[in-house]
Amino acid sequence: MTVASQVKQSLASLKSIHAGLQDLALVSQDAEAQRTFHEAMMMTEEIIADIKNRIGKLEQEEPQYHGK
Repeated sequence: MTVASQVKQSLASLKSIHAGLQDLALVSQDAEAQRTFHEAMMMTEEIIADIKNRIGKLEQEEPQYHGK
């Protein structure tokens, strides 16, 4: 598995985690738990954006990874 493939797989996993945190924030009855899930969800958004930027750099540096 190439580095680009691993990074893209990590991105997919993070998107799944983000969705799970979002669901937990919505269904949680406890206000503190809701806040904690929401904060974690916001952190994953930042990480997702960073990884998307990294994928763009990988694709520029290594054209064979583009679109795979």
